[in-house]
Amino acid sequence: MITVTALAKEKLKQALQKQTSDPDVAIRITSNYQIAHRLELILDREKCGDKVVHSTEGDKVLLVRPDLASGLQGVVLDYGKTFYGTDFILEKHPEIKKTDRINKTNRMER
Repeated sequence: MITVTALAKEKLKQALQKQTSDPDVAIRITSNYQIAHRLELILDREKCGDKVVHSTEGDKVLLVRPDLASGLQGVVLDYGKTFYGTDFILEKHPEIKKTDRINKTNRMER
């Protein structure tokens, strides 16, 4: 399962608040089926079996399908400086232990 930093959780929550006031909607990380090996962030509702990441306040901020969750082992979602400015960053960290993981882009406006 993907690990989400505290900063990324906060930025996901802020992005959600800009996009919707519906508490049942969260951001889903999903595969882009048109472009191989590409992930996107979209707005969606929780589906049966989803892995859910909550903000520090307990709000639902990220949804991951179970089949995608297993492929994100050792991946960290963070927020920081990129070549294009500040944005979400996915990095592979194979040294992350299972106990450190959180178990629980149409591009979005940020």
